[in-house]
Amino acid sequence: MSDALTSPTRDEVKPEEITSQSIATRLQGANDRKSDGNDYFRQSKWNEALVTYQAALNLLPKRRDSRKETTRPSDEDEEGSPGPSSSNLPETQTKEDEDVEKDVPEHVTTEAVEDVPMTEDEQKEVTELRSVLFSNIGACHVKLGEHKEAVEACTQALKDKPTYEKALQRRASSNEVLDTWSSLTAAQEDYNTLLQVLQPGPQRSEIEGKLRKLKPRIEVAQKRETSEMLGKLKGLGNSLLGNFGLSTDNFKFEPNGQGGYAVNFVK
Repeated sequence: MSDALTSPTRDEVKPEEITSQSIATRLQGANDRKSDGNDYFRQSKWNEALVTYQAALNLLPKRRDSRKETTRPSDEDEEGSPGPSSSNLPETQTKEDEDVEKDVPEHVTTEAVEDVPMTEDEQKEVTELRSVLFSNIGACHVKLGEHKEAVEACTQALKDKPTYEKALQRRASSNEVLDTWSSLTAAQEDYNTLLQVLQPGPQRSEIEGKLRKLKPRIEVAQKRETSEMLGKLKGLGNSLLGNFGLSTDNFKFEPNGQGGYAVNFVK
């Protein structure tokens, strides 16, 4: 498993050594490891890239949400910068491999950061880099076929940067692969968010097409899971009623004309 690997390019830094370093030093180290991770990603070395991005995250102050819960550090696209989202999943030698995000967009969240002395610019850079790293970690999980983990990583990226296009696209694509009622609904929400942030063009048209295809899939998943749930409930009911010589077939639900149902007992 990739978690058992160590960062192949940089010396491992102990937690106590990290906290004693200045923010500038930690940012430099994180950026160096992000570059290493990008190189591994372009070489299709997904595990090595994943571990290296995680090592970069470990150098950054941890984010705390409004409920005071400490979250894992974030990951970004294999390229090291958000840039214009060219695809839901990073591809080798795509724009994601080349773009490096340098400017911090205005919509990046800068509150809820670990209590470490830093300037406003440093705080913005930490938040931006953390989001990028989480998104990149999500990209690695996608390549490894670990779509649940990809969704989790992209969710962390979006906590820092709610309209991060690449993270939204990756999370939506992985949720489509998971193919459950809830995951497909979540993908639909992400695609709708993308329509609000994307400029008119081919990419926006592509998202609109995905939304059209997603609607019938959500309906099918809803019916399938509802049927499965009712089947399980019926089985549970029959196991209990069987002790009294009854079954759920003895109870009929009929509309009462007032928007509800009446339960009738049938021998």
